[in-house]
Amino acid sequence: MFDKIREGLQSAIKRLLDRDVVDEAAIKEFVRDIQREMIQADVNVKIVYQLSKDVENRLLAEKAKPGISIKEQAITVLYDEMSKIMGGQAQVIPPKNKMYTVLLVGIQGSGKTTFAAKLARYFTKKGYKVGLVCADVFRPGAYEQLKTMADRVPVEVFGNKGKDAVKVAREGKEYFKAKGLDIVIVDTAGRHKEEKSLLDEMKQIENGVSPDLALLVIDGTIGQQAFSQADAFAKATKVGGIVVTKLDGTAKGGGALAAAAATGAKIMFVSTGERIDDLEEFSPTRFAGRILGMGDIQGLIERVKSLETEVDSETTRRITSGKMTLDDFATQLEQMGKLGPLQKIMEMMPGLPKIEDASLKQMENNLVKWKAIMKSMTAEERKDVSLLGSSRIRRIAYGSGVTEKEVKELLNRFEQMKKMMKSAKKMRFNRDLLRQMSAGA
Repeated sequence: MFDKIREGLQSAIKRLLDRDVVDEAAIKEFVRDIQREMIQADVNVKIVYQLSKDVENRLLAEKAKPGISIKEQAITVLYDEMSKIMGGQAQVIPPKNKMYTVLLVGIQGSGKTTFAAKLARYFTKKGYKVGLVCADVFRPGAYEQLKTMADRVPVEVFGNKGKDAVKVAREGKEYFKAKGLDIVIVDTAGRHKEEKSLLDEMKQIENGVSPDLALLVIDGTIGQQAFSQADAFAKATKVGGIVVTKLDGTAKGGGALAAAAATGAKIMFVSTGERIDDLEEFSPTRFAGRILGMGDIQGLIERVKSLETEVDSETTRRITSGKMTLDDFATQLEQMGKLGPLQKIMEMMPGLPKIEDASLKQMENNLVKWKAIMKSMTAEERKDVSLLGSSRIRRIAYGSGVTEKEVKELLNRFEQMKKMMKSAKKMRFNRDLLRQMSAGA
């Protein structure tokens, strides 16, 4: 996520830290580095100018704080100003005493339908009963796509073959209200900011369902063009918040976030991958920290907590007491997979050195390989690894398509994991755990 802007700004910071003396000339050079890197990352020139001007003014005007070097102060000021340009934080907390309606709008191809299912998943994990309404009556297969995504949550989808999107949206809301649901999410047809007839229809849907929240879904790959798109939709409807999608691996993500925030609307969610759980509440300070290499421990903690309820207390007790079985180890690998790609996890951990993509790929391949090895074992063998003599290891290697050496490597990592987890008070994914899990690379 934000590879180009992150690498550029971290390079600028490194050049500053490598200086023997940080004087006015060094600060001005640091600011020029920031400008160059952000413009190359497709951040709007006006935003870049304002940010760099504010950073320079503060560094030249503010007195150094006790115990903090000018280098550390420069990074802190950049962090503060980066947080500001991405807007303030906004949370969605629907009440549980009445049905809450969310309307999704945006141009075609922005990722609304996928986001609708992810948002349903997000709310169901918080204990809400959710329904989805497919009010896209123009795109062929729109209902089927939403239904396929919704089945992964799982939640029910309302839709019909009619051509009146306003009627479908209104009937869908009434249908789920009668069923006593907490939240209904209405997915509308994609439209262009110049398509007056579709924008008029969007207004009619808004009037028909009276949403508590209208979210504008913007494709993160469009960069600073997000500003004009957000501005046009904000004039056509009461946009209560913005969602930026497709932030997995795009170099323009920072530009899209900054441009969207510049409209004055709050960015509420960002979609960072293809998995149904790849949705995050947007926090300017946390995202600024990740861009500058400071990590996002709070975000990682929230991810882990969302998975804790999926592991029973007996499994947790065995793991933390050092009596973990290979079945428990397999559960840990599964949970780690649900956290997302290793690259994304590494971004959230402060202080870790950059790991090359090839190494991360090798780590992920090892995790896949280990799962295959454990599936080739019997239940008895996974429960008691002392049964695994040379003949059994040979059979397991053959059955999983790996070498006997790779089976032994897994068993070695498993024993190391048992020793480490014995001292843990609860299951968690911290830096040591990540290192142990990925040591095979």
